Amino acid sequence: MTITLNHFSAALVFAIFTSIVFGITHREGTREMVRYGLYCFAMFIGGLFVAGWVMWLLRR
Repeated sequence: MTITLNHFSAALVFAIFTSIVFGITHREGTREMVRYGLYCFAMFIGGLFVAGWVMWLLRR
């Protein structure tokens, strides 16, 4: 079975797993881990959209 990812879904998978690792390794309590992981995930996705818009503007 082969899984084919497009650019957005690959970036989404990367953001999910990286945010989990960042949350676990950078905070002490469970609540702080979850909050920091969600914050990192939001920053990754926000950065993804900003980078997409910048590339779109540069192509025009």
